[in-house]
Amino acid sequence: MNPLLVSMDTLIDYAAIKPEHIAPAIEQLLGVARQAVAAAASPTLDASWDAIVTPLDDASEPLWRAWSVAGHLNSVVNTPELRDVYNVVLGQITEFSTWVGLHVGLYTQYQRLHLSPGFKNWSPARKRVIELALRDFKLSGVELQGEARSRYAEVSDQQSQVSQKFSENVLDATDAWSLVIEDSKRLDGVPEDVIASLKSSEAERWTLNLKMPCYLPVMQYAQDRELRKTLYQAYATRASEQGAKEFDNSTLIEQALALRAEEAKLLGFQHFAELRLQTRMANNDLEVTDFLRQLAQRAKPFAERDLAELKTYAKNELGLAGLEPWDIAFASECLREARYAYSDDEVKQYFTEPRVLSGLFAVVQTLFNVELRTCEVNGWHPEVRAASVHDAKGKTLGYLLMDLYARPAKQGGAWVDSERNRRKQSVGVQTPVVYLTCNFARPQSGRPALLTHDDVITLFHESGHALHALLSEVDEPGASAFSAVEWDAIELPSQFMENFCWEWSVLERLTSHADTQESLPRELYERMTAARNFQSGMQTVRQVEFSLFDMLVHNRSQGLSIAEVLTQLDLVRDEVAVLRPPSWHRFPHSFSHLFAGGYGAGYYSYKWAEVLSADAFAAFEEAAERAANQTLATDQALKTLGALDAVTGERFKREVLAVGGVRSAAESFKAFRGRSPTMDALLRHSGMTDSDRPVAA
Repeated sequence: MNPLLVSMDTLIDYAAIKPEHIAPAIEQLLGVARQAVAAAASPTLDASWDAIVTPLDDASEPLWRAWSVAGHLNSVVNTPELRDVYNVVLGQITEFSTWVGLHVGLYTQYQRLHLSPGFKNWSPARKRVIELALRDFKLSGVELQGEARSRYAEVSDQQSQVSQKFSENVLDATDAWSLVIEDSKRLDGVPEDVIASLKSSEAERWTLNLKMPCYLPVMQYAQDRELRKTLYQAYATRASEQGAKEFDNSTLIEQALALRAEEAKLLGFQHFAELRLQTRMANNDLEVTDFLRQLAQRAKPFAERDLAELKTYAKNELGLAGLEPWDIAFASECLREARYAYSDDEVKQYFTEPRVLSGLFAVVQTLFNVELRTCEVNGWHPEVRAASVHDAKGKTLGYLLMDLYARPAKQGGAWVDSERNRRKQSVGVQTPVVYLTCNFARPQSGRPALLTHDDVITLFHESGHALHALLSEVDEPGASAFSAVEWDAIELPSQFMENFCWEWSVLERLTSHADTQESLPRELYERMTAARNFQSGMQTVRQVEFSLFDMLVHNRSQGLSIAEVLTQLDLVRDEVAVLRPPSWHRFPHSFSHLFAGGYGAGYYSYKWAEVLSADAFAAFEEAAERAANQTLATDQALKTLGALDAVTGERFKREVLAVGGVRSAAESFKAFRGRSPTMDALLRHSGMTDSDRPVAA
């Protein structure tokens, strides 16, 4: 039996999937889905949910699950055979999606449903599905005619191919680079566990690569300045004209921008940014650029102070009169150690992966009254582990599949995706299955894997995305979080969860020294929190730089040449940046978020959602303050461990996580917070309030 064709209520046996299973499964499921679309489009059907939508969902869910699995495997266990079949099937999937979006008969049926007498009595989730479907039909070109209609289908197919090839080039360029070190002195300063992970089987040989578990600690700790420069230049020029021609993304960037501009024009929009913002909280590109520039204006004085302090320290203490880009991470880590008397390497000894995971599960249980229990799955790699999620009565809510370590043939970064959504059916509730993927350093020399505090923040971030799906109470997949929440609000739960990584009551649960098993000392915690906003100004303007660049290359009526793209990036840096990379730096060429990850004209979402998440977390801070001020231990105070307030957590679950995309994100935020969001909490958390403002020299 083809493991991709099991029933929706059966967990997939990932270990059994082979590349040769993918094409037959997708082709069979595409046939079923096409028949369902044709049947649903019949004007003889009653204008009812059960007559039109239910059969469509029944037929399309197995297809999208199989495709999600194929895409996930292509990202985490990439092989030439898997890549070849994935690219073949990608064209079929794109053609089908375009065909559905252009299907006038099906569009007419959804219009009938919207106008039907019973529509007003439907559940909010079903109403939302129909309303979003009508919007998406229009954005999919259903009202196009003749040549424009045909061209739209061609553009959609070409865009999917460009995106996939861009992603492949970044992966291949990253995997293709390595540097063999035969002199151990060149690794002086690099943490011992990192050096051990790089050791070749041959004596006195270490192989360096561009994966984060190697690249970042070398840039932070290696005393060999030339080694840092070598890695920096290799990383900064990945997938560009300065490397292997077969991995150069220059032409693909030009094609992506041209195709996006053409898509927008075909649909009647001025530019791609205007098209994209039809499905966002932000109203138009001017609102986004104004928001970003306002944030840059607030942050730039702090960024300039950060850089001035770093340059002074590097010159006086490190002898680096000319601070180069490959010195920034190294000098910053030295300055932080000098100022706050701790290093990332010291801290990560306390964050063993087993302890961090159990602590994360405990935090989720305290906040949301759900339990994560380790369970067995047949994963796509031996390192995959899983947890089932249960409510207070023991009922299974879903499954979380975690793949945490970096390895060859696995895309870098961290992300969450889903195999299947929650769906209420006549026989019961279909539970969600969610993937959580990271790229941490794996265990070494019999010790557990050690995570940096930034790794822990990343894990909590991705867990927020996962919880958005796992704690859903939405009955219809079309109104689920990943299907219906506005893209510039989808980061709210993830960025919200990051805040708990700074809570003492949480870090006590997360830490156990790899050798002594002691929890993180309170005095070390105090030094970490004192350093929390270290270089926050520089970090903020860096994110604004990326976001503003993204919006300004996408609010054009036509595409750009690669030279124009790089010029636009320089103009953005002139406006908001304090750090300037070398002219040979090729940041856009590996910017997968924009050109392969769905964040084109949407990278601002991270900062936009950070306003929401900081304001949401402030509700937990306020609850903690109220509890601390109480003179008697009430039930609520007993439930409060710092910001781990179960009452507020239950409200956040009910008003944000559980409702998914049943209503707009703005409505969900107001339901939780009682008002619209403000930037105040973000600025306070970042140490960028008026009282913190640097004094002009």
